[in-house]
Amino acid sequence: MTNGRTARYDEAEKEENRTDMDYEIIRSSRKTLGLEIKNGRILVRAPQRASEKSIRAFVQQHENWIRKHMERIRAREEALGVPVPLTQEEIRTLQEKARAIIPLRAAFYAPRVGVTYGRITIRCQKTRWGSCSSAGNLNFNWLLMLAPMEVLDSVVVHELCHRLEPNHSARFYAHVLRVYPEYRKWNRWLKENGAYLMARVPGRE
Repeated sequence: MTNGRTARYDEAEKEENRTDMDYEIIRSSRKTLGLEIKNGRILVRAPQRASEKSIRAFVQQHENWIRKHMERIRAREEALGVPVPLTQEEIRTLQEKARAIIPLRAAFYAPRVGVTYGRITIRCQKTRWGSCSSAGNLNFNWLLMLAPMEVLDSVVVHELCHRLEPNHSARFYAHVLRVYPEYRKWNRWLKENGAYLMARVPGRE
């Protein structure tokens, strides 16, 4: 049983930690909380044992940052207009271009990273621009052909560096930046424009 003082305190605490933002929690072995806006969604990356209360307070603390970036995304989408679906001919052309160019970029950067790799697969993934398997096989999204070449190179270097560090630690990003100093600039471009590019695939929400 609680007294009136405790009840009033609990209500005040709930109000203080209240947020009207919808967000998705992704838990992992990381040690700190992090925020990401991806494809119009708010993602909170949290340690396995982080409480719902601490996550909610973290989101509330960064609401101004979130709203600012969501507004930037909406403004950019309005400026770009409704994504025009790619035709089947355009898709085939982009796939052929990707199969010709991406392996060349991987071959160019692999010795600079200091790694080897296995098979390269070109596909249209719904949420990823690239990936690297534990066996060293690389996957890339052919939609990268719609982005600046610098974006493609940033993704290629990112995946090759996973051959050195299979994570997103500080050591991993140190390798990425050593090989591709402008990585953060072009990674930001992809985060800001990637949803628009993916929306050009027919039938994709």
